[in-house]
Amino acid sequence: MAATGLGALIGVGSTLLADRARWRRDAAARDHQERRDIYVTCLTKYRQAYELMHAAATTHRDRDTLDAAVREAFRTSGCDEVRESALICAPQELSDLLEAVYATLRELQEMFAAGDPPPDSPEFQEHRLRHGRAVWAARAAMRRDLERRV
Repeated sequence: MAATGLGALIGVGSTLLADRARWRRDAAARDHQERRDIYVTCLTKYRQAYELMHAAATTHRDRDTLDAAVREAFRTSGCDEVRESALICAPQELSDLLEAVYATLRELQEMFAAGDPPPDSPEFQEHRLRHGRAVWAARAAMRRDLERRV
């Protein structure tokens, strides 16, 4: 009788341990997927903001409507909302890089809104390349973060 009770206790204990291990694995996998989704969405929304602002800047030649159109394009892109989500879940190193990307995007917004320098100018292209380098640095940090947590 004691052996049966001990066997049952060992069986229940091992089942609980196995369930706990499975729960940890599943939670880690969910966390990894959530981070990946947030990172992809963040980069996608930043890109969408750039594309929408570029389209607004190239179609609105009137100075009175240009500023408003570019700012509305930025606002409707959704990059502010996803930025906040990413900053909450990302490690500090990555948060700093995401803020650098956002800062270069805001610089581009100001240029698009002012219409100066023109998008085809070398000065504008230098700012666009700075933004591109910031995006690449953030993307590399995202990969490192996701690889660390697999």
